[in-house]
Amino acid sequence: MARLFSLAAISFFFLAFQAVAGSSLPVTRSIGAPVGFGAACAKYKWLCGRMAAQQRKDGAGIGLLQRINRAVNLRIIPAEDRPSSGNRDVWSLPVAGRGDCEDYALQKMKDLIEAGFPSNRLALSVVIGPHDQNHVVLIARTDGGDFVLDNLTSAVRPWRMTGYTFLATQDFQSRTGWRVTLAGPRAGEFS
Repeated sequence: MARLFSLAAISFFFLAFQAVAGSSLPVTRSIGAPVGFGAACAKYKWLCGRMAAQQRKDGAGIGLLQRINRAVNLRIIPAEDRPSSGNRDVWSLPVAGRGDCEDYALQKMKDLIEAGFPSNRLALSVVIGPHDQNHVVLIARTDGGDFVLDNLTSAVRPWRMTGYTFLATQDFQSRTGWRVTLAGPRAGEFS
């Protein structure tokens, strides 16, 4: 009986994880892009353009996501935008090995595209992170759902398992556009 209960518990956990992992971020209407995104889009053609890439099986894709997430997190030193940039939030690839959250996310997107991950399955997302601050992460869309690559953790997790409230996400298809997301524990506060 105990063995049957254990098997049932494991099956339930696996199915629950699959349900969480297998979901895509909900998006609704269009919204203006965050400050700094337009300049980054003009500077980095891979950020907003479509690039041909081979399709990967999810098993290989998740491994690639984990490797890139860890490598970029280890390679970059956290640093806020330089005071010389004024009040503007500068979205760029890391400078001199330093960067803030959107710089990490941009570097991860660039590295994944160069490694063959389809650009139309990658999007930036603005979330409410730890300590109630705005934070930018990279979303990777797989057949198994949307996964988050984050500079605050080496773990690549399904979006529902991050604890973040998602506010707006780069449009996966129209790469220059952004969509309202409003998903996560505090989403009701913003609707």
